[in-house]
Amino acid sequence: MRTVTAVAHRGDPYRVRENTLPSLRSALDQGADAVEIDVRLTADGVPVLLHDATLDRLWEHDRPLAALSAAEVRGVTEGGVPTLEEALKETEGHRVLVDLPDPEPARDTVRTVVGVIAECGAADRVYYCAGPAATLALRAADPAAEIALTWKTLAPPRPALLAAITPRWLNYRFGLVSRELAEHVHGQGYLIAAWTADTRRTMRKLVSHGVDSITTNRMDALATVLGRPGQGTGKEPQA
Repeated sequence: MRTVTAVAHRGDPYRVRENTLPSLRSALDQGADAVEIDVRLTADGVPVLLHDATLDRLWEHDRPLAALSAAEVRGVTEGGVPTLEEALKETEGHRVLVDLPDPEPARDTVRTVVGVIAECGAADRVYYCAGPAATLALRAADPAAEIALTWKTLAPPRPALLAAITPRWLNYRFGLVSRELAEHVHGQGYLIAAWTADTRRTMRKLVSHGVDSITTNRMDALATVLGRPGQGTGKEPQA
């Protein structure tokens, strides 16, 4: 059976608030091969873990992250939003998938993120996922970066785009993935990843289709599906 990489989406968000250090640790304890984190920059250029453009959904503070300094973010969240540097230290020895949720981040933003990862000595265990604009910027910032191109349609990426980005992975929403798509992606020489699958039924289907990676909010369930002893004891989420 093909080895499937188990990726924890923003940590272990059904148990612990997403994109926090305890959430990352919980996901690793549940058997994750890699943790996916969202990275944005504060007003003073510090990469921190946050998916949304504001702190409202998770932290009930509606000012844009881009308007707050790192010190202000730490203050209004009581230290709950970690820096990228802190997250890399927390996940030492493990793979990290860095998602750039801004569809068109500034090149300076991308260079800053890549630079912090290099300074932390983590470039060999970090890979990236994002859409076309962000991954083009990533490739310009780091010619050696491992990239998963997030693709949201069954229309294939243009050959010129693939040549410019040179991804290792094509990263699809789970509902788009079929055995035929997986075979086509493999035939082109890429690995195929699927996000974000949260039921065992969906996970099993993706494994049967031949995917190489599954991203989930329920690492406990995925560990069970992948047959990892001593892990995956959580309850089945609703479909």
